[in-house]
Amino acid sequence: MTHIISTINFKGGVAKTTTSVALAEAFSSALGKKVLVIDLDPQTNATIMMLGEKKWFALNTEGKTLATLFKHAVEPDDTDEFDLEATLQKRVSDVSDARTIDLLPSSLDLIDVQDRLATIPSGKYFAVNPIDLLSRAVKNSLDDYDIVIIDCPPNLGIITLNGLRISDGYIIPTIPDHLSTYGIPQIVTRVHEFAKAIDERIDPMGIIITKYQVNSTVHNNVLRQLEKDEKLPVVYETRIRQTNNVSGAAEFTPAKRTFKQKYGAELSQTFIELANEIWSDLEGDL
Repeated sequence: MTHIISTINFKGGVAKTTTSVALAEAFSSALGKKVLVIDLDPQTNATIMMLGEKKWFALNTEGKTLATLFKHAVEPDDTDEFDLEATLQKRVSDVSDARTIDLLPSSLDLIDVQDRLATIPSGKYFAVNPIDLLSRAVKNSLDDYDIVIIDCPPNLGIITLNGLRISDGYIIPTIPDHLSTYGIPQIVTRVHEFAKAIDERIDPMGIIITKYQVNSTVHNNVLRQLEKDEKLPVVYETRIRQTNNVSGAAEFTPAKRTFKQKYGAELSQTFIELANEIWSDLEGDL
């Protein structure tokens, strides 16, 4: 069974993308899982982290990104149709022991197209639904993977809804401070309403604590509030501490390195523990 999860937070700078990529690499290198990363965020950070800027630029120039999928829906007369096989990048990542990660890359062009998606022609018998574009494109390939991680934009626009549409659940990476956690109740409420509207189950799987400062009074107070709030998803026991290795790991290197070399001994073990915790929850829901 393929598990499909989205990562989302309305607040930027909470290590959402870094967590998504590190989890993909942990699932592959430590747990031996076949992973697909779908980068829906127009900032393209996950794509560049896994491919490098030079490779991304070439793909973007050739139209081999997810932007082509959504642009063709907005402009059906455009001759550039989305080609899944040409767009899918196989065995990505600069981690030598993460050999089973594929990627559907993003593009800055998604910024221009996302606001136009609500106006797409509905097609014969209203068969074209803007929230189903991603599903229609990838549904026949998802069974090739153990887990799919969708890095969503920091909003609940149509592109994010495309990701949630195919997801079994979602996780919320957040710094345990007031600004980063302020929008979490809104995320939970709106995703619940969306799931109800399309008659699908999209579970709030958990909150991932990132950039955690153990000695911070604010962090510890907010963490306790999150854990006590029964209206919110559970808080994963594994915390990602604030460390310089996170910033260094975000830069793609042409030379391969091990997972431990990329993230450092402590942080790499943290991500492996988090991946195991998430996988245990996913398997327990079967």
